[in-house]
Amino acid sequence: MQRQVAILGGGVVGLSAAVTLARAGHAVTVIDRDADRQAPSWNNAGHIAVEQVAPLASPASVASAWRRRFAAGGALDLPPAMARDWLRFLPRYLAASRPSRFRHGSAALGGLLATAMPAWRRLVAAIDAPALLREDGHLVVWNDRHSAARGAAAWRAADIGVATIADAGPDDRARIAAVAAVPVAGAIRFTGSGQIGDLAALAAALEAALIAAGGRIVRAAATLTVRDGRAAVAGHAADLVVVAAGIGSAPLVAAAGHVAPLIAERGYHIRAAADAWPADCPPLVFEDRSMIVTRYAGHVQASGFVEFGNAAAPPDPRKWQRLEAQVQALGLAMRPPFTRWMGARPTLPDYLPAIGRSTRAPNLLYAFGHQHLGLTLAATTGEIVAALVADQPAPIDLAPFSLNRFGATR
Repeated sequence: MQRQVAILGGGVVGLSAAVTLARAGHAVTVIDRDADRQAPSWNNAGHIAVEQVAPLASPASVASAWRRRFAAGGALDLPPAMARDWLRFLPRYLAASRPSRFRHGSAALGGLLATAMPAWRRLVAAIDAPALLREDGHLVVWNDRHSAARGAAAWRAADIGVATIADAGPDDRARIAAVAAVPVAGAIRFTGSGQIGDLAALAAALEAALIAAGGRIVRAAATLTVRDGRAAVAGHAADLVVVAAGIGSAPLVAAAGHVAPLIAERGYHIRAAADAWPADCPPLVFEDRSMIVTRYAGHVQASGFVEFGNAAAPPDPRKWQRLEAQVQALGLAMRPPFTRWMGARPTLPDYLPAIGRSTRAPNLLYAFGHQHLGLTLAATTGEIVAALVADQPAPIDLAPFSLNRFGATR
């Protein structure tokens, strides 16, 4: 049965759902005001991180937080100016980091991540852009021998789901040496992970596929109301409404009485022309510097930082300056001028996304809060949303991802 579906949010999750639904015969309208593609969907590291089974709400993350703080040279920052935001988030995060909750979250996230790569294969085939998906894994690199020994041992002991690990071989070490002047103390190769080769091309391909399938995109803000247990979007007729608005999702689902305790987990990147960066180099994670470097079609990007705060607050220029200093210290084949970006990943306290159907307004669906894994989980989330729209069983148990885990506003 064809349904009119309004999707609030045109990031990679929203567009993946929109394309899947439109190709299934539904009348889809995506409402999104990010015409210049500044959202994290189009500015992330491009890494399909199927190995990141352990949620970042974990005992290990709590124990290591002090040494990872920005003031000590690390990637984690809790800016005093945004204390109002992260102090509200912190109690729920600490509760979710308890061992029992962490084990529950790992099991749920691992099951979802196992579906990610097959879903991406189906999606890039559907939008006639198979070359955008690269399945040549990634490399984790250390420049200090002590951190190399600790880091490699930690990864080998970790649950990495469907991915596998091996020591980096001579070809991989040659790839690293071609782009970094600093000697490598250790490196491991992940197989089973992947990369989107060009985020801008992905956005264009998804939008084109949506239009070709009869869908449409409206560049505007959306107003969601719920009356008598039914969701509606001002100015748009819809049988079903899907909230996939990233960091802007919380006030939308609040209209149905749902609590979505999102925080803006702000990340930073710098980009440069890719003239000196080999096209066959997979993503490089410089783990002792908390930085990932990715080659796209025409540029190379260095990304990092976990800054908890408010999406609307001004960026901290020191983050970009440190990325530039790290690039220089490693002797990376990235040359100024650099372009700079800061954006807010939508993160829930347990580091699990919110995916499901509202129990308070049955025609309201939601798919947001994917934290660092929005790109990774976009295709499979789109398929899950399509199953919910068709009143079919989801491919995984959605109970761990229900918004009901956070309670209700009324």
